[in-house]
Amino acid sequence: MSTSSSLSSIWSVSYRKLKFFSRIRRFLQSKAVRKGSYRSSSTSDNSNKLRTKDNNDKDEEDHQLVMEKESELDGSVMLQKSVKRLHFGSWEEKEMAAIAIEKLAKEDVKARKLMAELGVIHMLVSMVATEVVGRHRAAIKALIQLANGNSTNKALMLEAGILSKLPKYINVVDEQTRQEFAELLLSLSSISNTDFCPNKPEILRFLIGILESPCSFETKELCLGVLYNLSAVLENAGALVSNGVVHTLLNLSSSFKELSEKALAALGHLVVTLMGKKAMEDSSMVPQSLIEILTWEDKPKCIELSAYILMILAHQSSTQRDKMSKAGIVPVLVEVSLMGSLLAQKRAMKLLQWFKDERQAKMGPHSGPQTGRVPLGSPLHPKEAQEGKKMMKNLVKQSLHKNMEMITRRANAGGVVDSSNLKSLVSKSLTF
Repeated sequence: MSTSSSLSSIWSVSYRKLKFFSRIRRFLQSKAVRKGSYRSSSTSDNSNKLRTKDNNDKDEEDHQLVMEKESELDGSVMLQKSVKRLHFGSWEEKEMAAIAIEKLAKEDVKARKLMAELGVIHMLVSMVATEVVGRHRAAIKALIQLANGNSTNKALMLEAGILSKLPKYINVVDEQTRQEFAELLLSLSSISNTDFCPNKPEILRFLIGILESPCSFETKELCLGVLYNLSAVLENAGALVSNGVVHTLLNLSSSFKELSEKALAALGHLVVTLMGKKAMEDSSMVPQSLIEILTWEDKPKCIELSAYILMILAHQSSTQRDKMSKAGIVPVLVEVSLMGSLLAQKRAMKLLQWFKDERQAKMGPHSGPQTGRVPLGSPLHPKEAQEGKKMMKNLVKQSLHKNMEMITRRANAGGVVDSSNLKSLVSKSLTF
């Protein structure tokens, strides 16, 4: 039994060796055939063609395996050469190495971690501050690929001082370089809260300068994304507000509809802070610009964000509510409460309720003898409450008459609606 088992194992090994060498022989033969076979005409029969096709398929599989092994070897050799040139080469060699590293990092996810361990990131960060356009562009593009989906590499870039390497001549470099640097900043600002801090005023000036300049839409969108990420961290509110970010965002939200949603979202982050709310209250653009955004029917998300900011500003601030009332917010809120999204309707009705309560409080002292101060929105007896309801209802009806034609026209866009029926529907929906 032992002799037969040993013989079977020997035959098995011999068979595998024979099969392997036969595949190698076919591969070598196919290379020789490809050199001269196309010079002569083919007159073989159908059976030969089928056998040739099967052999070619196997040859292609073998050739593909060989090519993959060669590509892996070439990649490792290229990585070794690039790292060596980046550390010890001349400036020209460093630039070429940065270009090669960008390509390798883009194609191989595992290579990104290995490059960081080989000290590539610190060398690339040092190249960002060079005055030669080709060099710092190559370094920035390589860093973008190394930061893609790798938080560890992003943290290493921040530790290496990438924020302090912003070229001082950034305002005179070409548009493409600005866009690439903005893309790198956007990637870095997306990591955890404590790693990216706008403690460098040059960074904020760079971002604000692009948003207020005639740069491309893509570059503005990248810079706005950076400010949005920074505004999401409450600790950054002081630096952002003190550098004039609120004014820039307000101007951007009302000037560029394509960027308004992201700008309003950033303002929504800042308005919940004391400094951010104070900056908006003192702005000459508030509340007019925010009220105007409430009329953008093609931007429902912008309407929701604008209503949210107005709610925060109006909450427990009679001064802001008075400014909004004088700016004509009531008829606009009535329209939003009728034709806006569910969230926008809810916020508009909340604001209208505040205006109604405040008007009732102001009319309270003229309704008869009073005992003590009337709390906001809390009449002393049902008679006063009824009178306040009637006055508020008349106020809303007066505002509706001014905008009835516009509301009717918009309602008719979805089908024929009788204006008298619409007016009746509006009156019923706003009964206080």
